[in-house]
Amino acid sequence: MKWQVEWIDKKFYAEFQSNWDDKLFREQIVEHLNKPLDVLDLGAGAGIVSQMNFKGIAGHVCGIDPDERVVTNPYLDEGKVAFGEKVPYPDESFDLIFADNVLEHLPQPGKVFYEVYRLLRPGGVFLSKTPNKLHYMPLIARLTPHRFHQWINKWRGRVGEDVFPTRYQANSTGDIRKLAKIAGLEVNRLDLIEGRPEYLRMSFLTYIPGLLYERLVNRFGFLARYRILLIVELRKPESR
Repeated sequence: MKWQVEWIDKKFYAEFQSNWDDKLFREQIVEHLNKPLDVLDLGAGAGIVSQMNFKGIAGHVCGIDPDERVVTNPYLDEGKVAFGEKVPYPDESFDLIFADNVLEHLPQPGKVFYEVYRLLRPGGVFLSKTPNKLHYMPLIARLTPHRFHQWINKWRGRVGEDVFPTRYQANSTGDIRKLAKIAGLEVNRLDLIEGRPEYLRMSFLTYIPGLLYERLVNRFGFLARYRILLIVELRKPESR
């Protein structure tokens, strides 16, 4: 029943609000915007996540996405239709590149990491938030069809056209370290975070296992590798 879900929310997750993960990611991005920077939103889409609006904070915000709605994304100074494997900007165009829930969709993540390296100026930073593929949610996602993902996300309030196929080829700390090394990027931070179990809040019966899972992976350090949220910070060396 709805009141039971709300009771768990208030009892165990009072500090968590909707889009808590995007708010957390925004904080990490803003830490780097202490001066006007040229920024690229890699996978900007239509601009449906308000926490990814950095107009007026960054110097100049560009974005790319295969979705044509990127050109009218209100959070961008300039939007271009493109894939991450071939970004239509010159070498060393950006001080900071970020990707919010994008890495899980990439069919060729190696090419995207090479593009990130090419596009960043020396000392520039790449930040990404993505699901950790060792968590139960990506595991279920890999075992179920895309139409099931659309149904789940519709229940969570996201329309079908904003739900894209997932591949999970760059979604573990091991994957990131390998891809970064090949592309020539340095690993600054790899954070694994487990918060409110969003995908199991549909009922009291599903919420309880999610709560227990969250307590376990946050209580025991050796289970940290199974937390849901992977936040990545990579840097292009000043000189190679």
